[in-house]
Amino acid sequence: MTECQQHGCGGGSQKAAHDSDEEVLKTLARIRHKFLVMSGKGGVGKTSVAVNLAMALAEKGFKVGIMDVDVHGPDVPRMLGLSGVKAVSAGDKIEPLHYSDNLSAISIEGILPDNDTAVIWRGPLKHAAITQFITEVNWGNLDYLIIDSPPGTGDEPMSVAQTVKDARAIVVTTPQEVALSDVRKSINFCKKLNLEIFGVVENMSGYACPHCGETVDLFGTGGGEKTAKQFGLRFLGRIPFDPNMVKAADVGEAFQSRYTDAPVTKALHEIADILASG
Repeated sequence: MTECQQHGCGGGSQKAAHDSDEEVLKTLARIRHKFLVMSGKGGVGKTSVAVNLAMALAEKGFKVGIMDVDVHGPDVPRMLGLSGVKAVSAGDKIEPLHYSDNLSAISIEGILPDNDTAVIWRGPLKHAAITQFITEVNWGNLDYLIIDSPPGTGDEPMSVAQTVKDARAIVVTTPQEVALSDVRKSINFCKKLNLEIFGVVENMSGYACPHCGETVDLFGTGGGEKTAKQFGLRFLGRIPFDPNMVKAADVGEAFQSRYTDAPVTKALHEIADILASG
């Protein structure tokens, strides 16, 4: 990011803006499918869903990139156990962090002095950063770009909608009414910006007791599907709650690789199959 952009200066020429737009289109043309994962409120496991869907698609053999545009709380690298950003000489592009041969990621965390640095940016700087994540990163040819945005309907999802015009939204919610009220705002946000909604995911939907096997509805169940039907949207599926998902994210471990037979893994792969077919 240039010094001018770091300090919020606005001295770019019209030609520079045009060249940037051209570079965005050029980069996006090499990416088949783009999905913006969003939620109406925090705490619904949106980033976990984004990261694990990207993993599931990569395990199916697709080339996948995950772009973390949550500039205030970038958690994607830690969930993948990644750190650092490597610069490459060819074309002065930034090399994304490689989790596997099929999965790479980029996040604002990689250009911060340390993980505890607070990012205090206004909307224009966030927009510039998102544009640079597209144009200045060596994504190559991708089947899927998964974009993890912060909760709510602020600058970041708006910038993505304006920049990645063929992106489709995956709206994540938990079953309880307070979350569903906020997710309805996200749905209306997408409609106002003409952002196509691919579907709704209900996360933390039930918990299977590891001792007796009985399912307990910690946060209720069925609310995400009900909301999807209310708005005429596709319901992508339910992902149950699993404490091991939290533990895996905290240590940067692939949940799906360790817990291959877990209901969460099965649910994620079923949703990934829908993405792959749609």
